Amino acid sequence: MKTIQTDVAVIGAGTAGLAAYRAAIAAGKRAVIIEGGAYGTTCARVGCMPSKLLIAAAEAAHEARHTAAFGVHVDGPVRIDGREVMARVRSERDRFVGFVVRGVENIPESDRLLGHAQFIDNTILQVGADTTVRASRVVIATGSRPAVPKAFDVFGDRLIINDDVFAWEDLPRSVAVFGPGVIGLELGQALSRLGVRVRVFGVSGSVGPLSDPAIRAYATQAFNREFSLLPDVRVSDMRREGDEAVITFEDADGTVVTERFAYVLAATGRRPNVDKLALENTALALDARGVPVFDPVTLQCGDAPVFIAGDANDVLPLLHEAADEGRVAGENAASWPQVRPLARRAPLAVVFSDPQIAMVGQRFADLTPGSFVTGEVSFEDQGRSRVMLKNRGLMHVYADRATGRFLGAEWMGPRAENIAHLLAWAYQQGLTIAQMLAMPFYHPVVEEGLRTALRDADARLTQLKQAA
Repeated sequence: MKTIQTDVAVIGAGTAGLAAYRAAIAAGKRAVIIEGGAYGTTCARVGCMPSKLLIAAAEAAHEARHTAAFGVHVDGPVRIDGREVMARVRSERDRFVGFVVRGVENIPESDRLLGHAQFIDNTILQVGADTTVRASRVVIATGSRPAVPKAFDVFGDRLIINDDVFAWEDLPRSVAVFGPGVIGLELGQALSRLGVRVRVFGVSGSVGPLSDPAIRAYATQAFNREFSLLPDVRVSDMRREGDEAVITFEDADGTVVTERFAYVLAATGRRPNVDKLALENTALALDARGVPVFDPVTLQCGDAPVFIAGDANDVLPLLHEAADEGRVAGENAASWPQVRPLARRAPLAVVFSDPQIAMVGQRFADLTPGSFVTGEVSFEDQGRSRVMLKNRGLMHVYADRATGRFLGAEWMGPRAENIAHLLAWAYQQGLTIAQMLAMPFYHPVVEEGLRTALRDADARLTQLKQAA
C-alpha cells in the first residue's frame, strides 16, 4: 500500500478537474489529479465536438438538397455514405481527444493517479487497490453521465445514449429519440438530415431550454417541418421484438400509432457522477441526488475543506462554466479556509439546431409578470436572412419597465450563436435598450433583426413613459 501526502487532491481529469489542478498548482500548492477512466473531457469525447461534427455533415447534406431555389441545380439525388460520415466523426473526434490527452500527459507523472477514488473520510481517499491519498483539501470534479429511466431497459441493446452514437460505424435506418432537450434536438435533426427516420418524443412540452411559450411553439412547428417532434406525447407501450424497438403512442392528432425503430436514443438528462465516491464515509450532508450540499457561490461543501465543480454539481453543465468553476474551486481549495466567491458570467445557452436556439440572461419563466416589456422580431422577412433563404425564426428580448435595462432574450433564428454573444456581453455590462441601440449595426446583416426587436422593446418602454 502506497501513501501520498498532498495539499489538494482533485478527483476527475475533465474540464473542471484540470482547471482546479492548474489553479492549485499556480497558487503554490502540491496537488494530485485522480482519474478513474480514460483521459479526455466529456466535451471532446462524447459531447460538444463529436456532435458538431455530425451536425456539420447533416448541414452539408441539407444544403446540397436545397440549392434549386437559388437557380443552382445539382443533377441527381444527394447520396449519403453513412460509413464515410461516421469515419470522419470518429477520426476528428479522436483528434480533439488527443489534444486533451496530450495536455493531461504534460502534467508531471507524479501528480497523475489512475484509479477510482473513494472517500475514507473528508480528506483521505482510497485510489484503486494500492494507494491512499492524504490531502488537506479535496475538489470533486467527477462530471456526469446520461440518466436513463428504468422503463427503457425493455429495449436491451437497442437502447443507446449519445456516447454510443459517436462509436457507430454506419448510420442506422431509424431512431426514436426520447428527450427534446439540447442533445435530443441536435442529434435528432442531424440524423434526420442524414437520411435516418427519426421521431423525437417528449413528456412535458419542453423544447430545448426554451421557457417562453411563443418561442417554444414556433420552434415546435419549425422542427416538425423536417421530422416528427412530439413534445408532450402519451406512450402506451414499449417493447423489443427481435432487433427492433417497438413503441405505441398517440400521434399529434390523437391517433394511436405503433412504430418500429432500429434504436432508441435516451436523451433524458444527466446525473452527477458521485454515487461511487463512498461519500457516506464523510461528514458531508448530501441532497436527494446524493450530491454534497454546497455553496453555489464558493463551491464549498458545508464547512469542510471539500469543493465541488463542473457537471458534478449540476448548476450549469456547460464547458465554459465548468472551467470557471474548476478554477475557483482550485483557488479556494488552495487558500482554504479563506475562500472567495465565483463571479459568474452572463447566462448563455445555444442549441446548434437549424435554425439555432439561444437564451441569454434571465429566462422568460424567471421574470416577474408586469415588470418587463417584450420586444419581438420575426426573421421570416428579415433582409439578410431572406437573401440566404435562412428566414425562419422568432426572437423575444426582455427589458425592465422601470430602468430600460436589458434583462434577457429567448429565440430561434439564423446565426443565433453569434448574436447570443453580443447579447451576453450587453447583459454582463448591464446595458439598457437605449444604449444597445446606440451601438453600430451594419447593413445588410442578420443582426439587423436584433435591432428590430430592440426598437420594438424601446417603443413599448416609451409608450409606458408617456402613459405614466
